[in-house]
Amino acid sequence: MKILYAIQGTGNGHLSRAKEIIPALMNRAQVDILVSGTESDVTIPYPIKYKFKGISFVFGKNGGINYYQTLRKNNIFRVFKEIRRCKVNEYDLVINDFEPISAWASYFRNTNCVALSHQSALLSKKVPKPTKKSGFGKFILKNYAPCTEKYGFHFKSYDDFIFPAVIRNDVRKQTVREKKYYTVYLPSYSDEKIIKVLSKIKDVKWKVFSKHCEKAYQRKNVFVKPVESNQSFERSMAWSKGIICGAGFETPAEALFLKKKLLVIPMKGQYEQAYNAASLKEMGVTVLNRLHKNHIGALLQWVQSEDRVEAQFPDDTQIIVDKILTNHIIAT
Repeated sequence: MKILYAIQGTGNGHLSRAKEIIPALMNRAQVDILVSGTESDVTIPYPIKYKFKGISFVFGKNGGINYYQTLRKNNIFRVFKEIRRCKVNEYDLVINDFEPISAWASYFRNTNCVALSHQSALLSKKVPKPTKKSGFGKFILKNYAPCTEKYGFHFKSYDDFIFPAVIRNDVRKQTVREKKYYTVYLPSYSDEKIIKVLSKIKDVKWKVFSKHCEKAYQRKNVFVKPVESNQSFERSMAWSKGIICGAGFETPAEALFLKKKLLVIPMKGQYEQAYNAASLKEMGVTVLNRLHKNHIGALLQWVQSEDRVEAQFPDDTQIIVDKILTNHIIAT
């Protein structure tokens, strides 16, 4: 069997998960890799056969997406050209992690494209939903990367097609300690905004991983460093007292796996993160709607608390891949 594995390259989560899924796929089939998107800091140790600009969302500095830069980077004519160039018809199966170019190429050519993504899980009626609904957000979840079948990952197996989060082996192998600092990763906020709020909570050491700086520096009790390597961030999480991050999927799941105290702040305008925040809140994780001086009391209360949420993420990546490929073989 010849498989095209297509990965969304906006953000770090998709490529981080791909590091575990690719070898599991290679155990069963010949695999070519496609990546589209330009905002990830993560690289994968496998050759990428197709690289497209795709449809990328650009992080802003005030808690949301920079829509001006997003529009500038996404040229609809270039997107259609990439869809036409995508050779999905050369493969027996396309496995798609919320990647739009191969998904739409498969749609127009009527070829098999199976979704294997966190976003697929959010389409289930059984997952916790945000209180504030968004018709546009739901439209994006359904139509950004349309597929013929869907399998999803979530913090819990809410439905029969939803699997627990895939945790990278690099994270599973970390020695967990508890040193006197907190790890922070909020790429949609500027360093200045993060420092302004967190520095108000004194006698606490903050280690901030930033997409907006090129050189490490310190202001008051806040240490800021660029996201230079996965290893540095993974160890920082494993040795921290707790983790503050956006309400994405991979980083919160890894924090829960490491049994760390967790606080999440969903990005504004990101409906996927609103879904994640609803699920995490239901599990007992602290959720703030934004990083603001008005929330210093809530941040301090979280720092002083020893509450932790437990979640189980078994190492079942090969089992999951085998199940999907077996279902496809039976279906065809």
